[in-house]
Amino acid sequence: MADAPSPPADLQQKYRQFIDLMPLTLALAGLPPSEGRLFSEEQIEARAMTVRTAYRVARNVVKDCLGGS
Repeated sequence: MADAPSPPADLQQKYRQFIDLMPLTLALAGLPPSEGRLFSEEQIEARAMTVRTAYRVARNVVKDCLGGS
């Protein structure tokens, strides 16, 4: 059986950056944990939008701190 093809290097790099920024992203998002509670579809989407926004901010903060563009 053949091994699955590995993702392109740029995709792997983007994934690694995403994972590296996740702690900062979640801290910026400030969302409380679910603590076993189930969320509605609308609540999940609202939380996802918050995380997306926080990720963009986290990425920009890191770029600014590293002096990148």
